[in-house]
Amino acid sequence: MTIKERIETLRGLMKQHRIDVYIVPSADNHQSEYVGDYFKARAYMSGFTGSAGTLIVTLTEAGLWTDGRYFIQAEKELTGSDITLYKSGNPGVPSIDEYLDTVLVQDATLGFDGRVISMTEGIKYQKLFAHKNIHLKVDCDLVEMIWKERPKMSDYPVFLLSEQYTGESTTSKLSRVRNAMKDAGATSHILITLDDIAWLLNFRGRDVEYVPVTLCYAIITMDKVLLFIDQSKLSDAVKEYLATENVFLYPYNDIYQYVSNMSSSEVVLIDPERLNFALYSNIPKQVKRIEKTNPCVLFKAIKNET
Repeated sequence: MTIKERIETLRGLMKQHRIDVYIVPSADNHQSEYVGDYFKARAYMSGFTGSAGTLIVTLTEAGLWTDGRYFIQAEKELTGSDITLYKSGNPGVPSIDEYLDTVLVQDATLGFDGRVISMTEGIKYQKLFAHKNIHLKVDCDLVEMIWKERPKMSDYPVFLLSEQYTGESTTSKLSRVRNAMKDAGATSHILITLDDIAWLLNFRGRDVEYVPVTLCYAIITMDKVLLFIDQSKLSDAVKEYLATENVFLYPYNDIYQYVSNMSSSEVVLIDPERLNFALYSNIPKQVKRIEKTNPCVLFKAIKNET
């Protein structure tokens, strides 16, 4: 299927789902800087293979936004695709928000896969286009319906790092995170950033090229950790280690349903810069939310002697 055919197929799905404008970013479900092959939806749909860029498709046109590092590459790779290149930062070039404001008419529907859009971005779109009564449809991964030969998510085994290399046990790190939660008044903390989970649980993986992390989500409570992960990646030794830290295992995608069933008595700590919009949207309205920087960010920035 050519790029033109992919875009036209996407438009057909947009009409089916009553979506007027659809966004395909470069991100994965975890707001990672680099993503695995499974998540390279923007590259698949546009033909542009640079690591940074956003594809926006309307029912009549398509545009690709990228920065100065990729202008020459993008011009070459978009040739013949009918996708317009928007050189971000150049004079006269509309930003993504400005473009969306132009193409979104009153009562239109803006669609995207909410797992690959950050909480901050999703809320921004809600506020930015409220004057036009724009509807957000965030539960449609339309690219999944087109990408028949989509690579599988990585299943590389998880491996442990001992205190010989980390200088601090998972028990100690969890204690520090729980103290920060207590200080904030939270009873649970949703964690989706892969480097933070790897640091906290002292394990590593190879699910993302150049970055030693594994695809997973975690929810930290005051007495346990819920780890959402493909359990085929975990050896018996890793499972035993996690069990000693009171880590309970769940299938990777089950976090969305789990969060939607959170008790109204929960007070959940979330980091707006490090949570995807789908998870944010799934938190029941009656659950109190505390928006604050994920405590792991600063903890892991301060190195110990080891």
